[in-house]
Amino acid sequence: MSLFKRKRDDETISAAEAASDVRETVEAMAASGAADKTGDDAPQTLGPFDAADVTELGTRVDLGAIWLPVRQGMQLRMEIDKSSGKITGVSTTLGSSGLQVQVFAAPRTWGIWDEIREEIAAGIREQGGTVDDVPGSFGRELIAKVPAVGAGGQQTQRPARFIGVDGPRWFLRGVFSGKAAIDTEAARELEAVFADIVVKRDDTARPPRDLLALTVPGRGEATAEADAPEGAVPAQPDFNPLKRGPEITEIR
Repeated sequence: MSLFKRKRDDETISAAEAASDVRETVEAMAASGAADKTGDDAPQTLGPFDAADVTELGTRVDLGAIWLPVRQGMQLRMEIDKSSGKITGVSTTLGSSGLQVQVFAAPRTWGIWDEIREEIAAGIREQGGTVDDVPGSFGRELIAKVPAVGAGGQQTQRPARFIGVDGPRWFLRGVFSGKAAIDTEAARELEAVFADIVVKRDDTARPPRDLLALTVPGRGEATAEADAPEGAVPAQPDFNPLKRGPEITEIR
């Protein structure tokens, strides 16, 4: 039996449907035991990887430009631009740790992480946060405390760890939050998820920093409806210079 739903004739879906489809896919993979298996093409070196170098989907869920590894207990949500209805990113949670992932077009001959890292750092500092540029598991990364508003409306700071990898004509950015942003041991499992991501870049000519298309399993290039469903809340600002407008997050 297929793990994915068939694409509807109607190309428009709601944010709730997008979240539901991804959740059902992950649950089906976990129920089948796929999330506990290594996979025939499991990489022996640190990724992320280009689709040209991977032979099978393996234990990953196909989200279009990103093939995301699935783990037991993982929760996923799709992030949606309210103005365009386009899926802009995917976030995954394991325990008290989170990882947000976005993928962008990049030049053929050089990477963009160095300049993006500087822009993110400058944006955080301008807002009153702190940031350190340090060596990490995937090269240079940012360890930050980002200004935020607490549950009671008070000003606070939340920890965030920004990582990036330049691939062949693509750039993959990740942001660790929660315990994974401050605890090396807590970050290991989500680091392994990021390291096993596969990026599938299409052949379309795109300007640098253009978001690559993410899709809902079984729905192809479907566009999500912009209206926030019950239970949806605005995503917290992440001081991301690549961000394309407001996002809504389906909470499950």
